[in-house]
Amino acid sequence: MVFMNGKSNIEPFALADLNRFETVGSSEKINIVVEIGRSKGLDNDTTADGDWAGVRRYYVTKDADKEHIASPMLADIGNVDMGDWKEAAAFLKWTRNAYPAKKYLFMIWDHGWGWIDPKKPGDNLVDGQHKSISHDFVTGNYIATTEMGKIFKEAGKVDLYGSMACFMQMAEVAYELKDAASVIVASEEVIQLPSLNFEDFFALLEKNPSAGAEQAGVYLVDTFKEMYSRPEYMQMLEQTKYGTQLSAIRAAKLPLLARKTAKWAELTMAAGDKAALARAKTEVLRFEVGDETTDPDKQISFYGDLYNFVELAGRYADKSLPGAKEAAAAGEDLNRFITGELTVKNVWLGKDRTGKEYSNTHGIAINIPGKPGNLIEYYPTYSKLAFEQAAGWSKFMTYLENAGK
Repeated sequence: MVFMNGKSNIEPFALADLNRFETVGSSEKINIVVEIGRSKGLDNDTTADGDWAGVRRYYVTKDADKEHIASPMLADIGNVDMGDWKEAAAFLKWTRNAYPAKKYLFMIWDHGWGWIDPKKPGDNLVDGQHKSISHDFVTGNYIATTEMGKIFKEAGKVDLYGSMACFMQMAEVAYELKDAASVIVASEEVIQLPSLNFEDFFALLEKNPSAGAEQAGVYLVDTFKEMYSRPEYMQMLEQTKYGTQLSAIRAAKLPLLARKTAKWAELTMAAGDKAALARAKTEVLRFEVGDETTDPDKQISFYGDLYNFVELAGRYADKSLPGAKEAAAAGEDLNRFITGELTVKNVWLGKDRTGKEYSNTHGIAINIPGKPGNLIEYYPTYSKLAFEQAAGWSKFMTYLENAGK
């Protein structure tokens, strides 16, 4: 089940991906159902495939023509708001009733912005720069981070949830989904277009329709790496100065992640080694919230890999400080947990524009304050996040902001 919000400046890619789904199509064992939206008059508007506008549901069938959607339309539901979590829930419920199955995969396909809920000037943001998950550029609405879990409370848990959207594999987002799915697949970084390797992923599912959530998650992650390993996509990553990453994590392990993260943060603050934290802040792999103009040395960006940050803080710690030993042990325990229990599979390729290797990713990102700067206006909603309520990470973020001053 793919909730494909193309009511934005990436409409052509939504249509292209639906055509990619058709290269495999549904089978006796697997149903592929899509709710896709598109609009008129926005940036990158395309007249392809009849130039219709609104939202439709399709049952995906096999077809070799990548320029035209041949799958049968199940319903034209008009110009509904795809930035409303209730619409995503309605699609999920409808599909489960129409196509009951032993296992369910639900994916949101659109722009993503991690945990942030961006401000919407005039309540209608259409410039394509500020975005959150499933941002409907026609209505100006989007699904807020704290609303994501509501989709599954309303429509039921699924086996595998995927975000085909940027920045969504972070502790603050995943925690909202801890009861939504068994496995969560998403990226810590920007996802380049052409998005995921849908052709090979669906082909693997067709060969093994009995695959469980973890195996299907591995299929998504492995096929993603294979696609971006091809010469043309490696060249694209080099030209755009991006690396790429995708991971599958176990949702049931997220409460333990919160507890272990909180313990490490508390012991690290008690040790008081701000010099080590300042170095870790500088060297951690940060993800591309800004760009070369707004964040030239990529130090303002506030999303970073949690494992990498903890590892660096431990590497540079003054081991003679009282409490340093306890903080180091908590950090090592946290990182063993991330790689050994939380993460099913993590893949990466390339370097970022500052030369940092994406081998520094380990499956989960977190908000790590960098240098002062304003890359995007957003609502002060961090205190409302379930992860913050479980881990109290904002206390450590405030501590980090003062490290190195």
